[in-house]
Amino acid sequence: MSAVVISLPRHRAGRHAALGVLAMLLVAVATWSLTQGAMAIGPGDVAGALVRWLAGEAGRGDDAIVLSLRLPRLLLAVVVGSALAAGGATMQGLFRNPLADPGLIGVSAGAALGAVGAIVLGSSSGSWHVALAAFAGGLAATSVVFLLGRRRPGVAYLLLAGVAINAVAMAGVGLLTYLADENQLRDLTFWSLGSLGGASWSRLRIVVPWIVLPLLCLPRAARALNALLLGDGEAALLGFRPERLQPFLIAMVALSVGASVAFTGVIGFVGLVVPHLLRMCFGPDHRFLLPASAVGGAILLVVADALARTMVAPGELPIGVLTALVGGPFFLWLLLSRRIGEAAA
Repeated sequence: MSAVVISLPRHRAGRHAALGVLAMLLVAVATWSLTQGAMAIGPGDVAGALVRWLAGEAGRGDDAIVLSLRLPRLLLAVVVGSALAAGGATMQGLFRNPLADPGLIGVSAGAALGAVGAIVLGSSSGSWHVALAAFAGGLAATSVVFLLGRRRPGVAYLLLAGVAINAVAMAGVGLLTYLADENQLRDLTFWSLGSLGGASWSRLRIVVPWIVLPLLCLPRAARALNALLLGDGEAALLGFRPERLQPFLIAMVALSVGASVAFTGVIGFVGLVVPHLLRMCFGPDHRFLLPASAVGGAILLVVADALARTMVAPGELPIGVLTALVGGPFFLWLLLSRRIGEAAA
């Protein structure tokens, strides 16, 4: 594997080419995804529906399926996959650990606690009610982790605070699960497995700003993340201020990932697998790693969603189950081949 890593492009032109390839791959899998589902629709019909939509013409035939069901779902997969993978790359750089993911700062566990609390204790179990509670829970948990982590300098104490808050939040989820009735158990189980089935244009209008704006801000910290790989002291000597960078990065990841989890449920391994694999292939330069992770996460989630819709058609496989089935064996392979240590080097 080391020979492969050395042969891959690490200079600027090569990385730009790699980003271009990833972008073209995203367009290809997005087009393929629009043709997949319980009802097969050909590429020509998909293209015609998109052209008529852009031209403002009235739809016909299968246009409603493409434009009202599959296109919003595709766009939600793109933004959520980008948020999870870019958030994972950011956390791995901040903690200087290739096995870190956004869940370390408590956002996923806090969102799960908020969603389950809304389902079990709330007077309404509507999807908007659950999404709002999940978003608030994710931000609240991350805020507690950050406030605890500020008591001592460095990221080690922040990491320990995240582990503690995750444990407390999941204990709360377990208690509420125990108190839930049969209908509530079904709802919270379905939410916890992750799904893009609730995608709609109205949801996209709300969730996209919370995801896209933080994603556009993260690349501004790429050079500082590169400096942090040397340590907080060395980053300070290079002119960066880790004590200011840390809250900025945590806030951006909490907003984007919190909004993603609130509207889709828990989707694991995207923020772990994608940036880790890209780091193995192209190195740890965050000027490339952050945008490449965003595109790579979008590709992975679009493919996973298309497979989730077709593997057990006319039913639908929970997308969180599918990403775990892929991500778990991948990391076992890394562990057995000792490449986790190589990626950290």
